[in-house]
Amino acid sequence: MSENVDETRIIEAASERFMDTGFNKVTMDEIASDVGMSKKTVYKFFPSKEALLKVVVSIHTRNIEREVHEIVQSEKALDEKLITLLVGKIVRKMSRPFMADVQRFAPSLWKEIETFRRERILSQLQQIFKQAKNEGSFREDVDPDLFFLVMMTTIQGIMNPQVLSQQPFSAEAAFRGIFKILYSGVLTDDARRRFELNNENLLS
Repeated sequence: MSENVDETRIIEAASERFMDTGFNKVTMDEIASDVGMSKKTVYKFFPSKEALLKVVVSIHTRNIEREVHEIVQSEKALDEKLITLLVGKIVRKMSRPFMADVQRFAPSLWKEIETFRRERILSQLQQIFKQAKNEGSFREDVDPDLFFLVMMTTIQGIMNPQVLSQQPFSAEAAFRGIFKILYSGVLTDDARRRFELNNENLLS
């Protein structure tokens, strides 16, 4: 078995553990047991659990960026793109326990995640605003730049482990709710009806 395959198996096992129970409680012994290797072999690839965590986060963020880019750059209509973002698995890729542990035990890495979300994900959504303007789906009395600022500030404030830990809803539900509330307010009547109809059909 090649070293690349071994490394991939370790990353996949660690990712599953981290997302299920968070980062802090997982041990390298558990990960080694999951992949049927000795802990010494695991350490050959990753000198520490923190090093393994960085790789897991890097892979997840790249996957999220790719999925968002594909949705934003697709030929789909505006309402279809919004629904795809809502019902997709983008938010689920990073669970609440995982995000909470990264924020608490790896603050520098958490800052990188926040920067990634702001600069690489939310900025891409500006392309959707431009499409909405071009399609006539965006209300004329709403400034797209101001709307983007409101949306970005709202997501950064709510999609935070400390905030979510005090709420009954999940990160996924929060993300969907933010989108529904904000977009319902800035779309034209026709665009909003299409958005709500497609939302009901896809979530039913």
